[in-house]
Amino acid sequence: MLKLYYSPGSCALASHITLEEAGTAYTAERVDFKNSQQTSPEYLAINPKGRVPALVTDFGILTETPAILAFIAQSMPRSKLAPLDDPFAFAQVQAFNSYLCSTVHVAHAHKMRGSRWASDESSFADMKRKVTQTMGTSFALIERDMLRGPWVMGETYTICDPYLYTLSGWLEGDGVDLATLPKVADHRKRMSERAAVRKVLTDEQS
Repeated sequence: MLKLYYSPGSCALASHITLEEAGTAYTAERVDFKNSQQTSPEYLAINPKGRVPALVTDFGILTETPAILAFIAQSMPRSKLAPLDDPFAFAQVQAFNSYLCSTVHVAHAHKMRGSRWASDESSFADMKRKVTQTMGTSFALIERDMLRGPWVMGETYTICDPYLYTLSGWLEGDGVDLATLPKVADHRKRMSERAAVRKVLTDEQS
């Protein structure tokens, strides 16, 4: 059985929702970031990066959200969470998720994890001030050129959708006005109405 390690409020929410959408058997274990469980020897043996998500499979342990989402879609093809029969369309899915991982998430992380990129504390405040702009710019691009609607890839729900939902949930905390992003706002509402999303949110908050 698959086992997902997650922390509430983290990007692991995307993997958690996708597992639920796939209808596969899995368990989920919370990693307590407030008590630094992610840096404990026990968890570092699972994920030496000290981050979530981490997915334990019969083949080994996977980390990094795009890899986990692709694995779920490919392992459970009946769930139809990705266009697996079309190499170019699947590459487009991967391109969107890679942008969320490499650009959007990194922009958000500058708000509270400046020590990853600088050692002078005076730099941290400057990074934090920049987050509203960088997140706003990133999501303006998604709104204008990448979110086809009603789902990311158009009419069909894919592994892109829980990932976008997860990261768009950080916008207001980053100072970005969701009213300037009507397609993103509509996507968030549409996602919040899905049974899998409601269940996972309840489970993570309990």
